[in-house]
Amino acid sequence: MALSREQLAQRVSKELQDGFYVNLGIGIPTLVANYIPEGMQVMLQSENGLLGMGEFPTEETIDADLINAGKQTVTAVPGASFFSSAESFAMIRGGHVDLTVLGAFEVDVEGSIASWMIPGKLIKGMGGAMDLVAGADNIIVTMMHADKHGNSKLLPKCELPLTGYGCIKRVLTDLAFLEIKDGAFHLLERAPGVSVEEIVAKTAGKLIVPEHVPEMQL
Repeated sequence: MALSREQLAQRVSKELQDGFYVNLGIGIPTLVANYIPEGMQVMLQSENGLLGMGEFPTEETIDADLINAGKQTVTAVPGASFFSSAESFAMIRGGHVDLTVLGAFEVDVEGSIASWMIPGKLIKGMGGAMDLVAGADNIIVTMMHADKHGNSKLLPKCELPLTGYGCIKRVLTDLAFLEIKDGAFHLLERAPGVSVEEIVAKTAGKLIVPEHVPEMQL
């Protein structure tokens, strides 16, 4: 069974480490804030100028003036700090983010990512993704494995305008967790109940499948 958005966030949370500074992109990545392992100190950064983002607010804790880069209301943890977006991007460009989690429309076997626009559709702008992929070494992309028509989003070469070239090493989809290296997707884990055959059928780019593929532990 394919992973839900919440389960994708749960799996990403297992890649967090104590003391990490983490940037969460718009969409599925923002949900990771709700699944920080208990007792772990992680500082979540939002490029609009917040370091120390907490879980999404309840009706009792909501503050309409406190938002993330996706304009969603958020909370702040003890010790959080607020600063200008210029300082926030200096942090990103300076390589001071330990892990970046991004959404994407497409990724390819070269580790390239297309995430900021679909030609002909209205867009608000490219956001901070181009800076994030250029300034971070440790990036996880979370996305659907295929579109609503069943077409693969894991491609031999991205067809949409690129956000970054050769910068992605790991991809988590609703079907699988994969590593990108040597011009191919390498299957590391499969979602519970999802067959290797389904993953192969829905991966357009070159896919390396080991003899044994474990199920994800959520």
